[in-house]
Amino acid sequence: MKRRRYVASLAGAGTIALASMAGAQTPPTAASDGAAAPQPAAGLAQLQEITVTGSRVIQNGLDSPTPLTSINMGAMSQLQPTTVADQLNDLPTFSGSRNQFTNASTGNLGTGPAAPNPSANVLNLRNMGYLRTLVLYDGKRVPPTSPDGTTDVNMIPQMLLQRVDIVTGGASAVYGSDAVTGVVNFVTDTHFTGFKAQANAGISGDYDGRTYDQGVAWGKDLFGGRGHFEVSLENRSNPSILYRNQRAWGRDVWTVQGAGTAVNPYHLVQNTRLGAYTFGGLVTSGPLAGQQFTSNGYLAPCITGAPTGTKGIYSGGCGAYNNSSFAASLQMDQAFARMDYDFSDSIHGDVTLAATYNHNAAVGANNTLSNVTLSAQNPYLPAEYQDALATAGQTSFKLSKSFQGLPQRTESWTRNYWLNAELQGKFGDSYHWDAWYTHSESRQDTRLDDNINNQRLAAALNAVIDPASGQPACNATLASPGADPGCVPLDVLGPNAESQAALAYVVQPTEFLSTQKMDDVSGSVTGAPFNDWAGPVHLALDAEWRNLSWALASTADPNATANCAGIQYNCTATTLLWADGATPNRSPVSESVAEGALEFDAPLLRNLPLAKRVSLNGAARFTRYSQSGSAVTWKAGLVWRMNDQLTFRATRSRDIRAPSLFELYFPRSVNNIVITDLLTGQSPQVPSYNGGNPSLRPEVGYTSTVGLVFEPRWAPGLAVTLDGFWINITNAITNLQGTNPTVQAQCYASGGASTYCQLQQRPDGFTNTSPTNAVTAWYNEYINISSQNSSGADLDATYMTHLFHRSLRLRALGTFQPHIVYNTPGLTTIDLGGVAFSSNALQASPVWRWTFMADYQPLHNLSLQLMERWRSSLAWTGDPTQIVSSPRIPSVAYTDLNLAYRFAKSDSTTELYLNVQNLFNKQPPAAAFLGANGNPGGFGGFVFGDDPIGTYVTLGVRYQR
Repeated sequence: MKRRRYVASLAGAGTIALASMAGAQTPPTAASDGAAAPQPAAGLAQLQEITVTGSRVIQNGLDSPTPLTSINMGAMSQLQPTTVADQLNDLPTFSGSRNQFTNASTGNLGTGPAAPNPSANVLNLRNMGYLRTLVLYDGKRVPPTSPDGTTDVNMIPQMLLQRVDIVTGGASAVYGSDAVTGVVNFVTDTHFTGFKAQANAGISGDYDGRTYDQGVAWGKDLFGGRGHFEVSLENRSNPSILYRNQRAWGRDVWTVQGAGTAVNPYHLVQNTRLGAYTFGGLVTSGPLAGQQFTSNGYLAPCITGAPTGTKGIYSGGCGAYNNSSFAASLQMDQAFARMDYDFSDSIHGDVTLAATYNHNAAVGANNTLSNVTLSAQNPYLPAEYQDALATAGQTSFKLSKSFQGLPQRTESWTRNYWLNAELQGKFGDSYHWDAWYTHSESRQDTRLDDNINNQRLAAALNAVIDPASGQPACNATLASPGADPGCVPLDVLGPNAESQAALAYVVQPTEFLSTQKMDDVSGSVTGAPFNDWAGPVHLALDAEWRNLSWALASTADPNATANCAGIQYNCTATTLLWADGATPNRSPVSESVAEGALEFDAPLLRNLPLAKRVSLNGAARFTRYSQSGSAVTWKAGLVWRMNDQLTFRATRSRDIRAPSLFELYFPRSVNNIVITDLLTGQSPQVPSYNGGNPSLRPEVGYTSTVGLVFEPRWAPGLAVTLDGFWINITNAITNLQGTNPTVQAQCYASGGASTYCQLQQRPDGFTNTSPTNAVTAWYNEYINISSQNSSGADLDATYMTHLFHRSLRLRALGTFQPHIVYNTPGLTTIDLGGVAFSSNALQASPVWRWTFMADYQPLHNLSLQLMERWRSSLAWTGDPTQIVSSPRIPSVAYTDLNLAYRFAKSDSTTELYLNVQNLFNKQPPAAAFLGANGNPGGFGGFVFGDDPIGTYVTLGVRYQR
């Protein structure tokens, strides 16, 4: 008996690198890979189940009312031979996704207890929020892999991926929570037989950022064709480029400064410096004030640079700046295995196992000393300076310093395991059933390698002369025997004054382990129980129960305080033990979800003039969350296929996004940050407090789409789809951030009366602008308070023809998204359409995004692919009350080239390729986020989505037999 083939494919997809419903009206083939897609045995054709991602009943992509694009992974990897996430993010419909650049560049996004690992690739459809894009793997929900509830798609095994389907419309009625802006479904080639291997190595045009990729896969039919087994192993090594000053734009240290007013508008500043810190140490009190230690132990005047419009921040001069990562490193190993078996003619089973291990690293902002007190008799202070202090009657002095040689390095280890067991079958003449169980576990261990222990720091800074030895020693060790054992005195008077022994004593690694688990039991029945006047009516019933749990174990208690016994300075009863990265423990919490749904697809008209086929598709789902309450979602869609050339489609849906366990249950945590206080103009390093809200409820989204598919007879090979979309999200879960410039402005304008003033703390109210009233703490809160809406259109045009008797394939994909509007009561309405940065959506949102592709074969075995990526110009802010004097960030385009030569034998194929990303070494336009003006060198410099690396060359080989 031959093995039964259950297929989840997109009928009607095209056959080039990126395929959509505008393509040929046959199931997708691997034409670009030189091999036909597997076909079922003729005698089993009636058992084949073909479903379209985004529906459980639609069996032809042209009949789907929801816009859907399918990506042939074999062809796409030729254009972008890196991770599948990098390939997806070349598509205009993805905007604002997280990746190696954004996580490393945004501080807490890559290092905080909420964060994914620093190299995580988190997809974001239409820049409407990471948690509003649902990720599926072979139609099954992929669980969260990161503490904040997001899914790192790097965890998806890639060697045996056949395609990726992208639904760009609401689909919660079919799949449940999170499918507000759409669905991304990774589909495995479950029928692969034979062996294939691939390997490549890449290097940048600056001879750094080397990468190495290897992978093998093997598949074989077993038991006389009743069974099938396949397995793959993959490895990716990307040490990346950890420091910004490895690029010219990074050495320029761009920031946006000013106050956003007509008198002092925001403007772009080069060579930004923090006047409050220097690399050698700046004396901030007493007769030595205003001088810095330019060499170990010796002072010189600190000459500040040009004013920037922000107090304490200059362009050029003696101040310090950061040199954090702009791209995190990634070391990834993956294993995948799948076994399926036909138990009978009508029952089929399969088991899938997948495991991924990631090791990542990134460098954050420098560790700093902020106005620490040192003794006037500090043994490392030369006698002439000690005498000057004694003459002035000073027993101590204050110093601020940025540790240039001690940046905050974060490492993360993520282990992800995924098991799925499934049974499928058929009963009656036209009914199919499906039942599966999924278990997954993700463990993310994040370590801050260079966290300062404030107790040890205070003890080490309190250096004195040991009368017994005449050498520097810690006062705490002498004054309170037994206190701070092993204390090593710390010399901070100079750029490189610190001994390695002292630094090793002061800094300690702190880490937290986030563990997330999911158990999912699901079942569905589909069939056509009856016919109406136009044909069979297809129905689907499905039910699902899943349980998600999360726990957080930390080695750094955020509430722990220092023991100040024997320490004279910089230590009080309220001094927190850790300078940064302190994370609370979170005992295991969980939430269970039960849901049931009904979907139908009914033909209304058939084979009539101007109505070759008209059908109505609808679905409804009831969901019950044990913590968040109940929700009802629905979808209605209409497809009007006028003739073989023109099809119209429309949908309307109600979708939900339930709060994540992190948003619900994250305990109060603290992180020290440097953000400009717009009331006083100061940029102090102060704690930022974060926490969850168990009272959150699901947010609700309403999505409408209207579009057409056009395949004109007068232009054979041409296919065009055009779809408009309108998305409105209410009851949106918003992380209100006290640091947000708009939130600050609302508080200060109210004189302290606004409720948003509760998101910050300061000693003397909200009208005193003196430096002594600088902010002392920031707060972030999750709350169902906002609404969000967006609209736009997607265009997809494909043309397949011949040039000099050789095949030529052209493709253009474009997204027009003029508005992404955020409404929060009491705050200014923000429109991020065409804006580069924002506090809550840290990615670029160009109004226009285009990707152009060409695939040509000038010789029989030689192929050439070109890809052009372009975005429109960007504004600096979406707040209409903020004034910016700098010109808009200009548009930019990048060109990618791939050359491949294929050696074909009767039983195998070998392909050698040369891939060049950013062929013309286009540098990113200078840009920065106005909300990070107090963090020069730690953020920005380029717009996320642009290419900060420059030309990148990859050589590789693919083999298959």
